[in-house]
Amino acid sequence: QDRPTTGNEVRYLVAGNQKLQIRGNDDGSVSLLRPDNSVARTVPKGGFESHGQRDPLTVAILLIALSLISVGNGFFKPNISTIVGTLYDQGDRRRDSGFTIFYMGINLGSILGQVACPILADWIGWWAGFALAGVGMSIAYFLMQFDGGRLAGYGEPPAKEKDRSLLVYVAAIVAVPLFYLLFVNLMNTPEPEPGSGFLGYIESLSLMGKLLFGSFLIGVPAILIWSYAKGTRTEFQMMCAAMILITFNVFFWTLFEQAGSSLTLFADRNTDRSVFGLFTISAPQTQNFNPICIVLFAPLMSMLWTGLAKRGLEPSIPVKFAIALVGVGAGFLFLIWGSTFADAANNFQVGLWWLAGLYLIHSLAELCISPVGLSMITKLSIARIVGLMMGVWFLSISVAQYFAGVVAQFASVETVGGQVTNLKVSLATYTHTFTTIAWVAIGAGVVLFLLSWPLQKWMHGVK
Repeated sequence: QDRPTTGNEVRYLVAGNQKLQIRGNDDGSVSLLRPDNSVARTVPKGGFESHGQRDPLTVAILLIALSLISVGNGFFKPNISTIVGTLYDQGDRRRDSGFTIFYMGINLGSILGQVACPILADWIGWWAGFALAGVGMSIAYFLMQFDGGRLAGYGEPPAKEKDRSLLVYVAAIVAVPLFYLLFVNLMNTPEPEPGSGFLGYIESLSLMGKLLFGSFLIGVPAILIWSYAKGTRTEFQMMCAAMILITFNVFFWTLFEQAGSSLTLFADRNTDRSVFGLFTISAPQTQNFNPICIVLFAPLMSMLWTGLAKRGLEPSIPVKFAIALVGVGAGFLFLIWGSTFADAANNFQVGLWWLAGLYLIHSLAELCISPVGLSMITKLSIARIVGLMMGVWFLSISVAQYFAGVVAQFASVETVGGQVTNLKVSLATYTHTFTTIAWVAIGAGVVLFLLSWPLQKWMHGVK
């Protein structure tokens, strides 16, 4: 049977000439019922699994493509952000607003991609969706190459730096097969066992995941040691402030990125996704609420920061980060409030607009940390390593994605073929997990707010 669109369908298992209804039980087991509602068999919790096969050639081509994209994106993301930072002079209070507009552009592209690519993939084929993404990247390349000199002189390396272009290009070529091997290892690494805990999750990570964690845990102190040895006392303190804020960024994205896991599953299982009774959206489509809110509110946030700066009322960078963390918690509390209205009468499902409200609050929180964080890196980093620090910023988000997987485990519920069989148990599990996330996020925000005063001293006037 196809995946349900409303969550109200009755699911069946066909065994021989028998059509057995699937019913989930409160203890996590699954019963198979005959047409007369007698129990044909009860499968205990965890007593079922699914299998699938992949075409080796198709997988190899896909992983080669992903390897090329990964290397190319490694050049693009840190450097385009660094260029935006160089558009503003040191001390220019418009920099946070500029990065907010830049971030709006990122999310506008996200909306277009999430709408157009799936439609092409559905109407024509997967190749058309991927091809459109390639066309978009090509257009971006030509815009950068033939910009009429508008970006000339921005993002250039310091004058005294040696030209290492050849070394960089050779390293990029070598990196492609290395990424391919990492992706192969990722494909062949089994998922961690439910309830394995944090250490069990880390041990079960693929080589790629372990390299990400290792790079972050070793790279952050290594950069600080280099800053202490090569920089001035002021530069070292500013770098320390940046690293502390990057650490809180990991915390933010760990909780925020439940959008790609537990929140999407919540949308699939415990959300009535009908829009005014006219049509029903899919669970993954609920993630479009986030980029839509970003595009709508980014200009307003940009004007807000600029207006507050003119009046000397703009919050400091650490305070903006603290507001973002509290905002994540507030979003989850809003959804928990909505879940109190879900009962058997509405199939233990919350209204779609409660989930939309969560994404609205989370999007406003995101605008307080993500573009501000990009701006912060260009302000606090030693000039020679701004590009490297941008890489560390994005690395912190990647690390958070893995931590998000740990958190998502606590919201896992028993399924058959990817489908939850007891929505009451599912709702209770999600509500408990989201409540914990909410208060932890708010607590972290309060801690950072208290740390904002000593951090501002280390930032030496950077706003």
